[in-house]
Amino acid sequence: MKKYFLISLIALVLTGCNSAPNERDKEAPKAEHIDFDKHLKDLNIVLAEPSAPLASYVKTVRVGNLVYTAGHGPDKPDGSRITGRLGDDLTLEQGQEAARLTGISLLSSLKAELGDLNKVKRIVKVLGMVQSAPDFKDQPKVMNAFSDLMVEVFGEKGKHTRSAVGMSALPANWATEIEMVIEVED
Repeated sequence: MKKYFLISLIALVLTGCNSAPNERDKEAPKAEHIDFDKHLKDLNIVLAEPSAPLASYVKTVRVGNLVYTAGHGPDKPDGSRITGRLGDDLTLEQGQEAARLTGISLLSSLKAELGDLNKVKRIVKVLGMVQSAPDFKDQPKVMNAFSDLMVEVFGEKGKHTRSAVGMSALPANWATEIEMVIEVED
């Protein structure tokens, strides 16, 4: 009986006690080949040459299979930016436009770093900062425009963890500043 019990115990350990996959064991969505230049054009998204950093830093840094971005602001196609404080100077809708433009700015820097957006395995983590009046509480609604853009562009690979916080001031009076961590193919 002891021998049977020991063999059963070893078999459980070797095969795993639970055959159902654990959440943490799930891999990132598999990469599928997409012509991102065409896909972005179909979405009416134009990536520009990334703007120069405002100070002594770089826009992206790759460490192994992760790319970290610096905080980016809401660059308009004409080179200007959406500036002001949500709840004072800007409406929720203007804040959402700023978050979406910031996302496009981040995509421009990411493409410059990788050369091909098809190397994106998953958007992992996003920090969204919204310049807000003290009584403005809709930072998550502002950041939804950014998150929706990442899913629109990357599908399941665009889903990410996120923090959306209010700030009393941002560099150059930007309405939004966003940074992210991206897992990429080797």
